[in-house]
Amino acid sequence: MPKTGLWLNRAKVAIVASLFLAVLGGCGYHIKGKGLRAPADVHTVAVAIFENRTSESGIETIFTNDLSYEFNRSKILQVVDISMADAVLSGSIASMAIETISHSSKYASEERRVTITLNLALKRSDGKVLWSDKSLSGREVFKVSSDKPVTEENRRAAIEAISKRLAEKIHNRILCAF
Repeated sequence: MPKTGLWLNRAKVAIVASLFLAVLGGCGYHIKGKGLRAPADVHTVAVAIFENRTSESGIETIFTNDLSYEFNRSKILQVVDISMADAVLSGSIASMAIETISHSSKYASEERRVTITLNLALKRSDGKVLWSDKSLSGREVFKVSSDKPVTEENRRAAIEAISKRLAEKIHNRILCAF
C-alpha cells in the first residue's frame, strides 16, 4: 500500500477516535460521579413518594426507594426529610403498559414488554422548578411461562429492572443539568 494510503487510514482512525472521545465526554456518557454537580445553593434533596397512577400495586415504593438509593450512593446531595430539604424530587408513575412481543402459538405469548412512564420535577424549597421531565420512560422484556406465578415473578423483575435503570438516569440527568 502506498504511504499516502496508510497516512489516510491513520488519519481516519484518529478522526473517528476523536469523535468517539468527544461524544463520551458529553454529559450523557461519563465515568460515574465525574461531571455531575448540584446547583450551588442545593446541598440536600428529599425524594417524595411517587404518586402511582397505574393499577400496579406497590410500584411507587420500588421507584421511590431506587431513586433515594441512587442519591445516597453518589453522595453528591444528602438525602433528607422533606422538611429539611433544599430541593424536593417528586413525581408520578404516569402509566404502565404491557404488550406481547412474541408468540409461541396463535394464542400463547412467549415474551411481553412492560413500558413505564414517569412524570418528575425537582423543585427548590421556594417552589422554583430546577429540573423536570414529563415523559421519561423505560421498558423491559420478560418471559411468559405456562406457570402463572412464574410469569408474575418475571413481570415484577422487569419492573424492578426498569426502576433501577430509570433511577440512575434520573439522578444523572438532574445532576448533569447544572
